[in-house]
Amino acid sequence: MNLRVLALVLLLAPLACLAQVAKGEPTDAKEAAAKKAAQDALVDARYEAWLAKLSPEALAWEKVLQSQLGGFYLPLHKRDKIAGKSNAWDFVKDDPKLPRVLLIGDSVSRGYTQPARKALAGKANVHRAPANCGPTASGLKNLEVWLGEGKWDVIHFNFGIHDRATPIADYRKRLEEIVVRLKKTGARLVWASTTPIPDNPAQKQTADSIVERNKVAAEVMAAHGVSVNDLFGAMTPRLAEFQPPLDVHFKAAGYDFLGAKVAEAVLAAK
Repeated sequence: MNLRVLALVLLLAPLACLAQVAKGEPTDAKEAAAKKAAQDALVDARYEAWLAKLSPEALAWEKVLQSQLGGFYLPLHKRDKIAGKSNAWDFVKDDPKLPRVLLIGDSVSRGYTQPARKALAGKANVHRAPANCGPTASGLKNLEVWLGEGKWDVIHFNFGIHDRATPIADYRKRLEEIVVRLKKTGARLVWASTTPIPDNPAQKQTADSIVERNKVAAEVMAAHGVSVNDLFGAMTPRLAEFQPPLDVHFKAAGYDFLGAKVAEAVLAAK
């Protein structure tokens, strides 16, 4: 969005609110929507200006993120970039002397990406899939995009929390298909067991659903000779310390703990 269009948006937003008043409609929601639209337009304009300064490689990565991050994560990413903040989806410029590592997983994986990068600084180029990878069904749909065209030395991956309602037979079948595809890359594979979740009837989730899927995943990995990073086992005795009540996510210290475990598993796999 160019500055001329942005100026027009900022000019018309208040006029739209006045029009709603004339129609006798409530203004609070309309005013809030107009304010948000103006803010979003400003973020988009600043993001476009930031994109214009990127290298071709970094710009290509941003284009992939734009197609993969979706309506929740992309706005967050844009705000980080225009504020000069680093995040899990930073473009990674490889050091050709170091192995390339790909992290695949959901928001828990997102949370430990930066700590894992810090722990592996000078030891590995740590990339992550350009998405909140979600369930195995999403993995099968998007895996080619996430793998990209480069060669991977280690792929550390997980699917589980978003599969807690997936029928066990379907989870097994999809996970096996994912493993078969990942093995074709020639990378050393590391499966991360899914971290614990609390019982939460309001969210229709149970702790046992993860135990059941971790058991299936362990069987699949054993059948294919894939090593396991047991994040479930490592985190279980630390839940009171690291996991907020009724949350599947973790505090910052919890992600630091997981990131260190991921780094250990990656180094052991090299």
